[in-house]
Amino acid sequence: MQRFRPYVLPVAIVLGLLLHRWCAMFSFLVPFIIFTILLLTFTAVDLRRLRMSIIDLWLILFQIVVSISCYVLITLLGGSHIVAEGVLIGVLCPVASSVAVVACMLGANREMVTTYTIVGNLMVAIVAPVVFSLVGDHPELGIWNSFLLMISKIGATLALPFFIAVVLQFLLPNVNNFIARYKGLGFYLWSVALLFTLGQTIDFIFLHGESNWISIAWLGGLSLLFCIIQFSFGRWLGRRYGDVIGGGQLLGQKNSAMGIWMANTFLSPLSAVFLAFYSVYQNLFNAWQIAKMKKK
Repeated sequence: MQRFRPYVLPVAIVLGLLLHRWCAMFSFLVPFIIFTILLLTFTAVDLRRLRMSIIDLWLILFQIVVSISCYVLITLLGGSHIVAEGVLIGVLCPVASSVAVVACMLGANREMVTTYTIVGNLMVAIVAPVVFSLVGDHPELGIWNSFLLMISKIGATLALPFFIAVVLQFLLPNVNNFIARYKGLGFYLWSVALLFTLGQTIDFIFLHGESNWISIAWLGGLSLLFCIIQFSFGRWLGRRYGDVIGGGQLLGQKNSAMGIWMANTFLSPLSAVFLAFYSVYQNLFNAWQIAKMKKK
């Protein structure tokens, strides 16, 4: 199975592009797949060793400051409101819940990655409602309703597997160890989730792209630029704190499905195209990293 790993992501990307309508029909399965991936991840790490570190604070600061600053800058320069919202959601978007699958495969520290998966998602759940109440297209939702929506979306896939893993590690360690033995399945489950998510995002572009090609072109170009910036800055930050791969993946690998939902709920739906493109770029980069690691 190991020798097929470099080809799994490219195949998932190609199938997602070609079969986007079919894949979009099964996108409802993604939360259940992510739940399983997180349960495998959490049972494979000693949860008592999870600690916040300085790099977590820098990652949080980057997401908040850069997302808001870029939105303000694009708006002041007379740029499209949709493009400004796209960059905002693209940077503020939480780290992918399944980030540990690729990051740990590439050699990142599992405890650090798991910690920021939890901390980063909670940060977005707290900060995003405040930001959306000020700049979003639906201010009538208010901060509290927005917060409840965010928590309901994040909690089911993030908090529940974490709680189950805590119970298993402290009360049923043998069951925990049995589940942890299959943590390698997370990569293949993630590939299936990627297939459905990518198909959904490509289908989204076709549905919302009509007569908006100029904005889509800007969103696509800026998405590539910020994909490069976030992975590069994350790797630079990770180098300073002893985990190059972890830093890059935690800042660069986004939960595109969550971000698209956030854009559809609180912002202009077309701004979600930024993350649709981003999903393609980040996974092409991940596929390249895995192939490079395989050669080594």
